[in-house]
Amino acid sequence: MTEKSKPDPHLQAAFEKGEYPYPDKMTRAHYEKRKAELQSELLKAQRWAVKDKRKIVLLFEGRDAAGKGGTIKRFTEHLNPRSARVVALQKPTKIERGQWYYQRYIRHLPTNGEIVFFDRSWYNRAGVERVMDFCSDEQYKEFMAQTPEFERMLTRSNIMLYKYWFSVTQKEQQRRFSMRKQDPLKQWKLSPIDIASLEKWDEYTKAKEAMFAHTDTADAPWTVIKSNDKKRARINAMQHFLSTLDYKGKDVEIVGEFDPNIVLARH
Repeated sequence: MTEKSKPDPHLQAAFEKGEYPYPDKMTRAHYEKRKAELQSELLKAQRWAVKDKRKIVLLFEGRDAAGKGGTIKRFTEHLNPRSARVVALQKPTKIERGQWYYQRYIRHLPTNGEIVFFDRSWYNRAGVERVMDFCSDEQYKEFMAQTPEFERMLTRSNIMLYKYWFSVTQKEQQRRFSMRKQDPLKQWKLSPIDIASLEKWDEYTKAKEAMFAHTDTADAPWTVIKSNDKKRARINAMQHFLSTLDYKGKDVEIVGEFDPNIVLARH
């Protein structure tokens, strides 16, 4: 259930200034209990998707170290891999750079009864490519113009499209980067571009807001997940996704209601 019944506008505005709605993080015990319950519901949803031949795409975007990969891991932890997969693409090859921009993503879209999780997506162009000058102004403008049409085609082709933006404060991002540097098992997550992003916080903020302004549509709206507390973010992301589905055997008490101070609808 929600920790507050209604979103607090003051808390939402304060978060952009580096504050977080709750002083304490979700306890490990509560998190593990809720995670197990919601993962059971995800399995029900997956069986429904397979039986009803649904095609589902979940995009996970956000700042570096915002918790996207960890959330995807918890979503997929117990799903049947035959009908659920994760797409995390490397930088485009020479051949891919000569193709239509969306082409390399299209080949990974789901078939009937499949759920696909994109760990970053075509929105690279609106974020890192824009900020780091990896694309031209013309390419960027074309992306902003074409993306709403592209996503409209997807949704009208019976693809259920979810776009999640994981939001983290600057102070928390810096703390997580520092932890990665110290942990030999997580150092692979740090790239030169990740490190450079620390100096471009404001540029990424402007790019994010421009992206929302152009691509937050009725066909494919954005949902923001505040992720300073990774546990709370993961649980609420699962709740939000499950709350939108009407699958057989759904336990509405288990799914509960996502916290509107953690999950924000942009549209």
